[in-house]
This record gives sequence, structure tokens and C-alpha cells, in this order.
Amino acid sequence: MKTVANARIRPVPGIRLGTAAAAIKHAGRDDVLLIEMAEGSSCAAVFTQNAFCAAPVIVSREHLPRGPRWLLVNSGNANAGTGVRGLADARSSCEAVAALTSGRAEQVLPFSTGVIGEYLPLEKIRAALPKAFESLSEDGWEAAARAIMTTDTRPKTATRTIEIEGHPVVVSGIAKGAGMIHPNMATLLAFVATDARIEAELLQSVLQRAADRSFNCITVDGDTSTNDACVLMASQRSQAPRIEPGSSHAKAFQAAVDAVLEELAEEIIRDGEGATKFIRIVVEEAASEDEARQVGKTIAHSPLVKTACFASDPNWGRILAAVGRSGCVGLDISRVALWLNEVQIVAGGERDHGYTEARGARAMQRPEITIRVVLGRGRATARVLTCDLSYDYVRINAEYRT
Repeated sequence: MKTVANARIRPVPGIRLGTAAAAIKHAGRDDVLLIEMAEGSSCAAVFTQNAFCAAPVIVSREHLPRGPRWLLVNSGNANAGTGVRGLADARSSCEAVAALTSGRAEQVLPFSTGVIGEYLPLEKIRAALPKAFESLSEDGWEAAARAIMTTDTRPKTATRTIEIEGHPVVVSGIAKGAGMIHPNMATLLAFVATDARIEAELLQSVLQRAADRSFNCITVDGDTSTNDACVLMASQRSQAPRIEPGSSHAKAFQAAVDAVLEELAEEIIRDGEGATKFIRIVVEEAASEDEARQVGKTIAHSPLVKTACFASDPNWGRILAAVGRSGCVGLDISRVALWLNEVQIVAGGERDHGYTEARGARAMQRPEITIRVVLGRGRATARVLTCDLSYDYVRINAEYRT
């Protein structure tokens, strides 16, 4: 049993993707994606926990238990904050796919991303659907990754192949996201597929675990989107044995899905709106994994920490302040230690005797920075990924609707 990381995204037998241009927000680029799953496929998904979840999220949650066969995705319009009409439009888009494919509307999961508060340009999407249907191909992954982009500067793809009893099992995925990134249960939009033979219940468990350790551990700006969704599809086309809960095959498959989601999550942070620094926050010796993750997220959400990183300023007091307000009950600050890359700044809750500002500044000037915090209160560890906060982040979001 072995795992292989593939440079080019590998097609998944039984999964076809097609794109088309509907000119929803910009003319001249594909902005509609249709994904078709082979008959008999299983499907799992996680969605945003934002109370103002978008209409397509509501409809996808309703349709998920009914045996989905198709995913319909559009960029340029979120269909969020659109009330009764938004729900009707999301359902109408499913009906349009059903009419084209001779399927049923409840077999379609709709997804949208883009501007909030604008009604879905349903006629444009209907007009583009035949082209998307005609272009369905197992080799459509790269075009699909581009079609779902909004403020992304590049497509995001990842793929892994594992071998189980001499048979390959493929896991491939795409994602979009650069801003409004602080997932809660899912990520911006991510679509991952495999040809593994696995039941929906186990597939859901695999996805939830993978999302918790990848997408739920990244943040660009602390904003949880109204449209977040991550889907894991299994076409059942592999010749490998069926994956059963608790088996060694299940562990290998989980590792492959983890790796794909982690790579996609990292790519989202590297492409964060206006980002100039990639920041890993590693919290060690916490009382629990949840505590470690909470400390990491508190640091990652701090605009003062993020702007210090942008300025390459080793203002470590901002990091300590974030640790102190993160909610660690009974934290003994005399046991806390802190590093920037390999440079120790804090020991025993105070400035390390060997630390100098010059060493700290050199560490902060790198394009990749690791902030390592040791709490000295347990054995749990967590990693959170974020980026700096630059002038361009403000510009991009100030100009988003203009």
C-alpha cells in the first residue's frame, strides 16, 4: 500500500466535469461548472454554519440525502441574502440541470460564489448549461478549477493516488478562495472526488475529519462565508476492495483525502487577498487539541499580528497578548515559550536572554514565517495557517463591487 503525490491533477473514473461562460459578472471567462457522478456514486458534504447561509446551501442540504448525481456551480453571484426568490432560483437551476440530463431536480446540488445580495441571473445560467453539458469530460478538472474562481489569482488543484491490494485509488480535488476565509465546518468551495468503493456514511466521516484538520484550521480575515461548502464524491469505479470502517484501507484512504484537503487549504492561504507572507502558527503542549487550535486562531485573527508580519516587525508583544486572551483557563504564563522560525523570543513567559531585535527582524523578513507557541500545560498540538494583512487586502475588498 503506497501513496503518490501527482504533479498534474489526475482524472477520476466515473466523474465528469464541464464548464461554460454565462457572463454572470465578467464576460469572456467560464463561470458555470457542471459535475456529473456515475450512477451508484456516493456523496458527502459539509456546509457553512453561518446563520445567513445562502439559498444554494439550503437546497444542497435538502438534496444531499437523496442520492446526488450532479453538482451545478456558478461564480460571480452568491445567491445569498436573496430570500424566497433566491430559494426559488436555486431550485429552478436544479430543474434546468434535470431537464438537460433526464435526471431529477433533487439529484442536483447547487453551489454559488460571488457577490452577496444580488439575485441569481437564472436565464444566463440556463443558456450556458447546454455548453457545460456538452463539454463534460473526465479531463475537465483544470478548466473546472478556473471556472469557480472569484478573487483568486490562480486555480487550486490537488491529487493523490494510493494503491490498495495492487489497484489504484485516485483522490483529486479543486477549491476556490482567497478572501472571506474563516471556514466553520467546511471551506469556501471545494469539490473532491475519488473512484474508491466506499459507502456514504463512512465517506461523510472521512470528509468531516479531513475538513476539521485542514480547512477549519485556516483563516485569511476571520470572516465565515455564507456559501461555504466542501463535497467529497465517490464514483465506486475502482477495482480495489471496498473500504470498510476501521480497516487499514480506510486509514490509507483517510490519509489521501487529508493530504488533498491540506494542500488545497494551503493554496488558499498562499493566494490570500493581498498576501505577501505565508504564516504557520504551531501551538504545542496545550491541554487539548481544541485549546491549541483556539490559541492558534486567536493569533491568526489578530490584525495587529498580521500587520506586524506584513511590516516584518518582530513585535512579539502582540503575539503574547493574543495568547493571553485566547481563553486558556488557568494559563501559567511562566511556562509559555515563543519562537519566530528558529529564533526563540520568549522563555518562561518573558523575553529570552539571548534574543535580539536584529535576529527577530531577520526571521520576519522571510516570505514564510512560523510562529511557534509552547503553552507547557499538556501534550496536544494544532497548526493554523494564515497570511499577513496588507494594503492590497483593503484595496481588493474596497473595490470588490466596483
